[in-house]
Amino acid sequence: MARRPSRGDHEGMNAAALRILVTGGTFDKNYDELEGKLRFGTTHVPEMLALGRSRLQVEIETLMLIDSLEMTDEHRACILAACRAAPESRIVITHGTDTMELTARALHTAALDKTIVLTGAMVPYAFGSSDGLFNLGSALAFAQALPSGVWVAMNGCYLRGDRVRKDRAIGVFGECD
Repeated sequence: MARRPSRGDHEGMNAAALRILVTGGTFDKNYDELEGKLRFGTTHVPEMLALGRSRLQVEIETLMLIDSLEMTDEHRACILAACRAAPESRIVITHGTDTMELTARALHTAALDKTIVLTGAMVPYAFGSSDGLFNLGSALAFAQALPSGVWVAMNGCYLRGDRVRKDRAIGVFGECD
């Protein structure tokens, strides 16, 4: 008798075959109406997965909730250590867009035999008009389909982690020549 596929089964993708590492960034910011500032509470990732009706089994690990402009080499070392320690070979990292390219290059240099996809948002998920939900969905799909290496998933595209750059003038990501 054939085994009935369980929730999340997909051509080799089984329970907890993918890990999401949360680091913060615009992705997870909320608006504090009393102070008129963006702040962190808890990650929106579980809510986003539910809203997107994701059937993929993932482990979610919150490493930090910081603005990427505050991210240091020590934070990047923490992210790298979490990638190394993860039993999964496919990892999605939510990250602020301001320094995402620095983290992507640091992870690329480590040359792990894993597929690591960084993603973020230009507008906080909590605002309702965010690109975060789309970017998270794209990152999850790319993490399942791309070969080992470090990638950035933004705006429906995947970019090589060692060549990615943010064009601050127009607010999009591309690859260096």
